[in-house]
Amino acid sequence: MALYSATSGNAIDFDAQKPIGILLFELAKNHPESLLIWVHQDYKDHINLDAIKSIFHHKLIMASFPVSGKYIIPEQVGYVEQKPYTNVSHAVTYPTWLMSSDIGGIYAETLQNIKCEHAKEKNFDYLLCSLAKQAMPKGLFCYSNPNLLLHKEALKVKNTEVSTFQLFKFVKQHYKAVWIFNLLFCYLFFEKKLQLLPFFRSLFYKRLHADIDFSFMEVSSNIEAHIQENVDVIIPTLGRKACLYDVLKDLSNQTILPKNVIIVEQNPIKDAVSELDYLSNQTWPFTIKHHFIHQTGACNARNLALSKVTSEWVLLGDDDNRFDSDLIEKFFKRIKDFQCSVLTTVYLQPHESAKYFFVSQTDIFGSGNTLLKSSLLEQVTFDTAFEFGYGEDSDFGMQLRKTGNDVIFFPDIKIIHLKAPIGGFRTKVKQLWEEDAIQPKPSPTIMLFAKKHYNAFQLSGYKYNLFVKFYKKQHIKNPYKYLKMMQMQWGRSVFWSEQLKGKQHA
Repeated sequence: MALYSATSGNAIDFDAQKPIGILLFELAKNHPESLLIWVHQDYKDHINLDAIKSIFHHKLIMASFPVSGKYIIPEQVGYVEQKPYTNVSHAVTYPTWLMSSDIGGIYAETLQNIKCEHAKEKNFDYLLCSLAKQAMPKGLFCYSNPNLLLHKEALKVKNTEVSTFQLFKFVKQHYKAVWIFNLLFCYLFFEKKLQLLPFFRSLFYKRLHADIDFSFMEVSSNIEAHIQENVDVIIPTLGRKACLYDVLKDLSNQTILPKNVIIVEQNPIKDAVSELDYLSNQTWPFTIKHHFIHQTGACNARNLALSKVTSEWVLLGDDDNRFDSDLIEKFFKRIKDFQCSVLTTVYLQPHESAKYFFVSQTDIFGSGNTLLKSSLLEQVTFDTAFEFGYGEDSDFGMQLRKTGNDVIFFPDIKIIHLKAPIGGFRTKVKQLWEEDAIQPKPSPTIMLFAKKHYNAFQLSGYKYNLFVKFYKKQHIKNPYKYLKMMQMQWGRSVFWSEQLKGKQHA
């Protein structure tokens, strides 16, 4: 293992007899202005020095890359966590707390703001994963980045010791204690393995709690890019004339006005005409592109609106939002600071209070409160297989991540979601499976999302947790009968999710 200062490019001397964790924190203390880069000795001649500055373009970034594509924490962590971060796409820059000792880096100043209990951890890979796992929710931006190395395809792959013992230890130290029991049962049910020794050994570890505070660190990206402050707003609407008017008024009061507001009005009645008379009989400080269609469905409406976007940025909106006059201005300020391409906001109802206050990577994506670069629309779309169900927002977010675009949450940017009453001419959509003798569980659209974006271990973990949680809520108390019934419902959900996928591509 070698350590380099990315500031000077010189190797840093250290006492190799000390645990690597202690060394890392000592180096951070002694070189507070440095970006610390670690690299395995086999790869030190393949560091992509030209890319280092752009990869670590602000001080709250931690990144690494595993040449083998494997981490010390095995993929079975998916039994415990179904968030996007454990099913890593190594072809692009991808958000993850899974870290590798092959190559990576973090700013010394950032490391100094992490006070952890386990700097003596001897396994460097484990330490890196632990640091990222604890710091990511507090505002550390953690990535797998393939651009750290040159000529990756020609590199010798070093052996990564994937350990079940390390997995149980990690779960015990970073999740609620119940998860080691869930992990034990998942190994037994899905792999027919009884992992008693790793389970019992993990009982002797306590949960880790790092003292992490990045609030005093100023974030300013070193990427010099001209940001064009022009934005289109898209709004699908159906039967909310008064609410939409309020949204347009809020947009007209913006300190940075949108260029275009693209409205897709849906009405399933064939002979109906638009009820939005104020679009034409009032003057608005932006161009309104109004599309009146007889096909209902938010996915279709949003895709139609997105196809009409011409500005550099697009704000995905809803017809029952309210926001302050500096909403768009705040978006662009954050874009300049963080150089991010997908930004999402606080999105609460009037009676709700915020509970999370860190600028951070998020696994949540909202189609009513997100700003993104319009060039990304060449790679993503709302999947109409989710129409009239659940999951289209999450699917769109996953598409963005899989193309190398992270979703960043900003707690100081707020949109109120009124969740206004449904418009008068909305009708209940009859689902394909409504008359099925065995009702699917989970919802086929949720299953479709899981099949698209979970790996095998995440899918199994989701299934286990669904079966366990639902047991308390139903009337069948015989475990054998309950399991048999749930297996049938799961099978019908798989079947109907395939029908949805086939219908979408028909």
